[in-house]
Amino acid sequence: MQWSNYIKQFSQYLRLERSLSDNSVEAYVHDVLKLSAFVEMKYGNLAPQKVQTAHVQAFIEYINELGLAAQSQARILSGLKAFFKFLMVEELTDRDPCQLIEGPKLGRKLPDTLDLDEIERMLNAFDLSTPEGFRNRAMLEVLYSSGLRVSELVDLRRSNVYRDIGFLRIIGKGKKERLAPIGREAMKYLTMYENEVRVHVPVKPGHENYVFLNRRGAKLTRVMIFTIIKQIALTAGIRKSISPHTFRHSFATHLIEGGADLRAVQEMLGHESITTTEIYTHLDRDYLRQVIQEFHPRA
Repeated sequence: MQWSNYIKQFSQYLRLERSLSDNSVEAYVHDVLKLSAFVEMKYGNLAPQKVQTAHVQAFIEYINELGLAAQSQARILSGLKAFFKFLMVEELTDRDPCQLIEGPKLGRKLPDTLDLDEIERMLNAFDLSTPEGFRNRAMLEVLYSSGLRVSELVDLRRSNVYRDIGFLRIIGKGKKERLAPIGREAMKYLTMYENEVRVHVPVKPGHENYVFLNRRGAKLTRVMIFTIIKQIALTAGIRKSISPHTFRHSFATHLIEGGADLRAVQEMLGHESITTTEIYTHLDRDYLRQVIQEFHPRA
């Protein structure tokens, strides 16, 4: 049994045993495919059980020479470790060649954020006289108000919008559920979109419960959300590199900058670890440093 069969089993294991999302499974599989292609190119017909630490090290050096960022190298190594752990769990091998390999040193990259004025400019740039413009305004209001991932936005169900208490029930990474608050403005635009725009869309069978639909009545894709945000950023005259995740970053940063409790933000974002949320504290630290410099007698 060669790489393709093992990778297929690995994919099934990730879905069934670890309940990972399709995007996560696809990322892991691509990581292993990269290694298999390298092994075939460099060492010929070498089965996964025959891969040794030296082979994996050579692969990491290879992708480093290609110019892959440290973050990407670390993610690929994580995927390879998951693959060889799977082989051990299934008793298809008795050793993990990645066990002694350390990932590249990662600096905490501060995410790009938008200030309140930039967010207002983007929200106000939509043409509300068109159905798509109204829908897109509602989507961005929800993104910024609730700090959703783009996958969570496109998968948002009508039955998971609790208008009476102002919360959204979100199915996040690994099928984990959380309640995300939604602000009054976002709820206003969401309700107006449903009552004045969505009701006129011929809904495709099977898509009745999705909140945001395209003009053909099917749920929107992640790529479509990216495209909408890129276009409205240009319309609003914003030159930053912006994606749907920028709104999630801005949501978290603005909350913490305003004094929100870190654990509350962690809960709202659906982060398992508090250290993931801590990357959003950079603006708060800058402000504290400024206060010290301005007001401390021995600054």
